[in-house]
Amino acid sequence: MQPALFEESPSVAAPKKTRRSSAASKAIEEFGLKAPSEKGKNYVLDTNVLLHDPACLERFKENHICILVDVLAELDKFKGEQSERGANARRVHRRLTDIFDTSSLVTSGVPTEGGGTIRLVIYDPSACADNSEQLEQFYRVFPDRDRVDHRILAACFLLKQFNPVGQVALVTKDINLQLKARAVSIECQDYLNDKVDAHEVSNYDVRRVEVDTAELHRFASSGEIELESERFQGVAINEYVLLACGEKQTIPARLQFGGKFVRLNIPEVLKIPDGQVLKPLNLGQRCLIDALLNPDISLVTCYGHAGTGKTLVAVAAGLHEMFNRKYTGITVSRPVVSMGDQLGFLPGSLDEKMRPWLQPIHDALDLLMRPNVPLGPKRKQAKPNAGGAPPKKPYETLMEQGVLEIEALCYIRGRSIPNRFFILDEAQQLTPQEAKTIVTRMSRDSKLVLVGDPAQIDNPYVDSRSNGLVYTRNRLKGQPFSAHVALNRGERSELAEAGAQLM
Repeated sequence: MQPALFEESPSVAAPKKTRRSSAASKAIEEFGLKAPSEKGKNYVLDTNVLLHDPACLERFKENHICILVDVLAELDKFKGEQSERGANARRVHRRLTDIFDTSSLVTSGVPTEGGGTIRLVIYDPSACADNSEQLEQFYRVFPDRDRVDHRILAACFLLKQFNPVGQVALVTKDINLQLKARAVSIECQDYLNDKVDAHEVSNYDVRRVEVDTAELHRFASSGEIELESERFQGVAINEYVLLACGEKQTIPARLQFGGKFVRLNIPEVLKIPDGQVLKPLNLGQRCLIDALLNPDISLVTCYGHAGTGKTLVAVAAGLHEMFNRKYTGITVSRPVVSMGDQLGFLPGSLDEKMRPWLQPIHDALDLLMRPNVPLGPKRKQAKPNAGGAPPKKPYETLMEQGVLEIEALCYIRGRSIPNRFFILDEAQQLTPQEAKTIVTRMSRDSKLVLVGDPAQIDNPYVDSRSNGLVYTRNRLKGQPFSAHVALNRGERSELAEAGAQLM
């Protein structure tokens, strides 16, 4: 194991016993470098933690929360944004204002409900004449003191200098800052309050519930069966399982609210009028279609790697339900999180800017609503519309009528969405707060479908265990209106499946 770049020295491991001047002691107090008490730990919060969860200020119990003034300056840059990040920045500012409203000195520490304190910390090493050797060495390794990340790390060294050993830790969701902190022997932690168990994200297998031959036959004939709760412990409401008698005799089932297993209720194919038909190709897709067509389930979450058909099946089910007049319309959306160019740098109007992000949805609609035509070269070209414009695609007509909406997620805040089939693709790019915003937009008689791959994260503020998709699934698991399906078999092509598994 490689030794840390910085090692604890006796002069830093404990507070200095040397006599400080009254001016230095006053500076330490006024700059918030000393904790109000030695009980509990000093947690230095990075900006991204506050933006990720503004309610984190209430979740450190008996410990001391340290907010660097440089973090406040970073929050100030985001407060004007008309986005979830801007809204969270404003929430943090309002909450801090309420907390410090009755305090005359915000750096001395204000008690919190959990028994700890919260205080502002000012980074100014020039006010401390006896800076530690560890801090001086840090300045030689990271000389750029204008970078907020480096100022946060330096503030951690100052806090370590004036507080007992092991009582200072940095909390950040920035992986690069975590590496820097550990390289210079600063204790660093991720914010784990909204992280789900790793097993929930990695396990895509369908659970098996063992039954005997008579029970399996009874279920096959009647379509339902009641079992003792001890036989299916850990199975959530609306979870899909395999009722199994031995290795080969299995029937898929769903645990209904009330403790009864019921058979899947799905058509042989999903038929799109004047378009294509979609037939479920594996067990996972059958379970997903059962959840999508069930009127009693208003929230469906789905995990699946590339090529498993999660988006295509969801769009096909939405069109099927809309044409059968179960919903007044269908909305398909996805968050604008890019792997390359940002939205503002793309040319054209707003619709033209949005097209690259929404193109996969257009592709799915074009595939499903394309009329049946023989393959090969066209012998007779379709007549163009008046003015020489090419004929409209079927889904474009639905968009003009307002029945079908394809839009980016950034415009959903403040909306109320009644009686619509709402599909959110790439939901793993959401933060938990953004996912909460979407869930609370759903009105009566609407259905929300969140699909995505927790392994494909481009948002720098979330990971496979803390994104909005897995967070929503974890928090609403077991509710009678919620169902979850994991797709683990690719159906796009043998090449795509091999690439997903081996590359």
